[in-house]
Amino acid sequence: MRFNVARSSYLFTSESVSEGHPDKVCDRISDEIVDMVFKEAKKAGMDPAKVRIACETLATTNRVVIAGEVRVPESLLKRDKQGNVMHDAAGAPLVNPSKFKSVARRAIRAIGYEQSGFHWKTCRIDVLLHGQSADIAQGVDESGNKDVGAGDQGIMFGYAARETPELLPAPIYYAHKILETLTAARKSGEGPAAVLGPDAKSQVTVRYENGKPVGVTQIVLSTQHMDDKLTSSDVRKIVEPYIRQALPEGWISEDTVWHINPTGKFVVGGPDGDAGLTGRKIIVDTYGGAAPHGGGAFSGKDPTKVDRSAAYAARYLAKNVVAAGLADRATIQLSYAIGVAKPLSIYVDLHDTGKVEEGKLEKALAEVMDLTPRGIRTHLDLNKPIYAKTSAYGHFGRKAGRDGSFSWEKTDLVKALKAAVA
Repeated sequence: MRFNVARSSYLFTSESVSEGHPDKVCDRISDEIVDMVFKEAKKAGMDPAKVRIACETLATTNRVVIAGEVRVPESLLKRDKQGNVMHDAAGAPLVNPSKFKSVARRAIRAIGYEQSGFHWKTCRIDVLLHGQSADIAQGVDESGNKDVGAGDQGIMFGYAARETPELLPAPIYYAHKILETLTAARKSGEGPAAVLGPDAKSQVTVRYENGKPVGVTQIVLSTQHMDDKLTSSDVRKIVEPYIRQALPEGWISEDTVWHINPTGKFVVGGPDGDAGLTGRKIIVDTYGGAAPHGGGAFSGKDPTKVDRSAAYAARYLAKNVVAAGLADRATIQLSYAIGVAKPLSIYVDLHDTGKVEEGKLEKALAEVMDLTPRGIRTHLDLNKPIYAKTSAYGHFGRKAGRDGSFSWEKTDLVKALKAAVA
């Protein structure tokens, strides 16, 4: 027998990782490079819509490798002594590695790595970026195309739920909040958190009653510390006040179980302790497992890559659906094919919380927003240097910034949505 009635009382767990986690170091470097290329394009008068970046980073003990495909302004190209742009054997222009290396070092320094096994000043950085494939470019460039095609095939999901003010699932929201609070305390250089290191992981198990989050049953935190004499008990005394500050009042009870540095000492951290890669924390980046994920990573990609931009659009639509009071929960799927502009499909699931028929809403979404890759970039104003901020503590549930960052978190589509389904 199959039961379709949603459970109302249950436990759900999500995890987060700090900006100093090895994978997040790589995400940060890749996204700082995206931002740098957009800034250089603006300086050079290059149309930002022509920027192309697919930047992957690997980090390990005192070593960073940056690879991928790019189309960049001439200011970032390598030149010979006569000032001529240099090319590889296939005729593609060579990238000047110096600015890319500088960006990576600044990112590592900002995170806080000055350890013998991984130091912003002394780690070796290899830049292996090359020109974008002409075969890919012909399907996604604006020249000759009225509607610009998607940079790749794929499926993207957006989700929103009336569980937090930001309409993000509570478990991932508070897992992020714990680490953000600890990172701010560490970087202040004052108080007991100053002895903590950049690398950390959190995990929160939230108890739901009648479909609403009401408390936490388990808290897990593993955090690097620079004093090798500290025990797990010592670390708990340091971090517990910050964790309590991050969680809603009354959510921690006498029955809440704490797991603080459960393996003991955690001194060697970051890429010195474990290799990192761009794009390896996609569930941390999105909804903590509370919603589906299409599989594509975000960091290091310019917004012609629908892995990134269409996932932002799907979140934007889902959040506006919930903000408009059309549902308490919404999952939206978009699908694309490389070189094809319009989405192949739009799917909506309101999880039996909807105030409108889902098929009708699917049609309305296509009416209120142009969901072609160019339409998404234009509507959300994505062709600008706004991506480094997204590289840690989630791409969703954040405050939209005056610089245009997190524009997909706005709820400015509410009026249009209500009118479209009326």
